[in-house]
Amino acid sequence: MIRACLLLVASLVLSGCQLRPLYAGGSSGPVAEVLRHVEVAPIPGRAGWLVFNGLKERLGDLGTGDSPTYRLVVELDDEIVGLAIRGDRAATRERRILRARYQLVQLANNQVLLDATAGSDAGIDVVSSEYATVAAEQTAEERLAEIVANDIVERLGLYATRTGAKP
Repeated sequence: MIRACLLLVASLVLSGCQLRPLYAGGSSGPVAEVLRHVEVAPIPGRAGWLVFNGLKERLGDLGTGDSPTYRLVVELDDEIVGLAIRGDRAATRERRILRARYQLVQLANNQVLLDATAGSDAGIDVVSSEYATVAAEQTAEERLAEIVANDIVERLGLYATRTGAKP
């Protein structure tokens, strides 16, 4: 009896929270339609190439005959900072930081609709093998690029949902 009452109360409380899936409707939903009409401007550098490709994968392709409605302009700041310095001034730990400032621009009038940042960081052990350290730095860069691309697309989806943007 108590369990049934708790379930009833929980269902009433949860139904009132008005949570809605961001990508409701799947690939034919309103958010996916808006994201498909976003053109990504080239981003310089290796990290830029990784973020650019991650964004292109997540945003989808325009349909035939369609033209972009929006342009996404991304500026990256990629930095490696030495931490845990030994007595001989050699770093034993590094922190790789990837930050992105991005703007969603409406192509019809060049109006900036969204101006935001995304970023992440990763720790890297510096070992005696320079090859292993460089490989760890590159792996961290790849992971961070994926995280940043995900964050940007999620934020674009929220923008599309909240403003009712149309392709």
